[in-house]
Amino acid sequence: MTFPSPKTEAPAQRFKEATDAARDALEGLIAAANEAGWATEEITSALLEAAQFLHDANKKDPDPADDPAISEKSARQEQIGHGELYD
Repeated sequence: MTFPSPKTEAPAQRFKEATDAARDALEGLIAAANEAGWATEEITSALLEAAQFLHDANKKDPDPADDPAISEKSARQEQIGHGELYD
């Protein structure tokens, strides 16, 4: 799937462009979900939940690529005592 680039720098117009593009993308996604056997109501509810999760995650960490890398040793230390793989 491709998503169109913005055509303007004006915030209000960018929001409208993004909304229109997102609506088009979601209509295609919902149609594909319907073909796969999902009801429109359940898939739109799932999309809203997923979008809220991503929105919240972005607010907590807007650029996760800037986070420091976690070494294998560090990962083991973080998991000890938490019922994880390295207990």
